[in-house]
Amino acid sequence: MKHLLVTLTMISGIALSSFATGSATENFVFGTPEVQSIHALTFGPEGVLFLGDSKAARVWALATDDTEAPAEMPTYRMDNVDEVLAAQLGVDANEVAIQDMAINPISKQLYLAVHLGDGKAILLLYKGGQFIPVAMENVRYSEVALENAVAEDATDRRGRPLRVWAISDLSFANDQLMVSGLSNQEFASTFRSIPFPFQTEQQAASLEIFHAAHGRFETYAPIKTFTTAEVNGKAHLIASYTCTPLVVWPLETLEPGAHVKGRTVAELGSNNSPLDMVVMNNGGERYVLLSNTNRALMKVALTDIEAFEGTMTDPVEERAATAGTEFIALPFVNVLQLDKLDDTNFVMLQRQANGNLALVTAGDRWL
Repeated sequence: MKHLLVTLTMISGIALSSFATGSATENFVFGTPEVQSIHALTFGPEGVLFLGDSKAARVWALATDDTEAPAEMPTYRMDNVDEVLAAQLGVDANEVAIQDMAINPISKQLYLAVHLGDGKAILLLYKGGQFIPVAMENVRYSEVALENAVAEDATDRRGRPLRVWAISDLSFANDQLMVSGLSNQEFASTFRSIPFPFQTEQQAASLEIFHAAHGRFETYAPIKTFTTAEVNGKAHLIASYTCTPLVVWPLETLEPGAHVKGRTVAELGSNNSPLDMVVMNNGGERYVLLSNTNRALMKVALTDIEAFEGTMTDPVEERAATAGTEFIALPFVNVLQLDKLDDTNFVMLQRQANGNLALVTAGDRWL
């Protein structure tokens, strides 16, 4: 695998599309979206990029016009990403907080969402060995405000702000934008399914899980990361929470206004928070890859999830112990961001042992 050390240089920002590119953007407006934060990214049809803005409790859909397939699959490699970004943006490295990373499934181009110490949110595109600021003035966009979002001044039992979790993750499938996060309802953990192109309809279900590491059922903690996959012939939501239960729901059960109990199929260890989740496919075998704050990158076979009957109901009392569906710990620690290039290749942003924040491409040898 060829690795290139690349640097960031300042050039004019890449402009988003000023013209509709198809039916997905026909109801978009032309202007400047008032983006306050970017906590999550995901792609939809026709190169539409969704930005999860927890501060504004909105999702913005941007027409990127990024719809050309590459001649060959790119290989991403960059060292000292945080230091390079800091030097480019004129701040200290500790003022650069990378919020999310998303790869366009059509063009295979990589986007980063970054927050600076002053609260400014920046969208960046990796192109030609550089990170280029994406201009978001005078663009085509659409937006949807989340109903019953957690209040701006809400805090948890430890006094920590909860508004940041208004949107914890995003995904798109079957003409639906799926949004996990917190609401202001009694059962705060919420999963929304929003038809796209955006209309007035917004479906939300509240979620309940058995959290084995805590030994109780919970309804207040947000999903930290999720994906969708077919499990035993039906489309399922696969999600993980802090301390780290792995939970599944049939998507058909997540109906508007429903309160739905998930099926906990694994406890992956306490004192940890999941960060990103993707589904890979190697030779017909499907795997969930899960990155974490305090655990190595995990590989879980979907066949093992399918084979797990029922739900966990017994507490896992030993601190940091695991139970339920088995997993393999891959030799990648401190994987902070994760997304897939295709079914057999994935890209990681990894804090390596020497302190280097590296953008790395990995392939099917790990699947």
